[in-house]
Amino acid sequence: MNDILTWILDTVSGVDPVIRTLLAFLGMLLETSVLVGLVVPGDTIVIVASTAVDGPVEFITLVAAVIVGALAGESIGFALGHHFGPFIRGSRLGRRIGEPNWIRAENYLDRRGGVAVFISRFLPVLHSLIPVTVGASRMRYRTFMAWTVPACVIWSLAYVSVGSAAAGGYRELSGRLHFAGYLFVGVIALFVLTVFLIKKWLHRREQRHMD
Repeated sequence: MNDILTWILDTVSGVDPVIRTLLAFLGMLLETSVLVGLVVPGDTIVIVASTAVDGPVEFITLVAAVIVGALAGESIGFALGHHFGPFIRGSRLGRRIGEPNWIRAENYLDRRGGVAVFISRFLPVLHSLIPVTVGASRMRYRTFMAWTVPACVIWSLAYVSVGSAAAGGYRELSGRLHFAGYLFVGVIALFVLTVFLIKKWLHRREQRHMD
């Protein structure tokens, strides 16, 4: 396990830091822009990129790139919803998402306002639909940004911190512990499970505002 994991981490670290950062930016831009987030695994891209973080400068740069990418993607979704909301909803892809999901997004936004914008960043499906729905609503862009910026900051710090800390801990322990690789995998798996449970809890807690 240690040999395999070391090879993977070294391969990621061998990619130029600028390219890694740009890929994370692009991944988040696509993940949060209109409907693309339903198929682009932005969280996976960010965790992989964060395992190669070397020092505070790279950490801060990656976090900033992820935040800017997420905000850029959500801004694109807002703009498209503002100008082409009904067309997107009635498009082939919009119909595949399902009218019930669009209605849930509308209900959630109508009943929770800015809170829906903040929480939706941590909910599946809605994190892609809410920017478009907000753009088609009467909520102003400034208000939208005021609620989505803190959510994107929290999300980015959590993912980059866990990925970089797990990889850093593994590099320190791999020479002394033969099961260090399993600890790394366990930390990542625990984080993914925690995120999953939080999303499930948030969804159950907020579902009455969507239906």
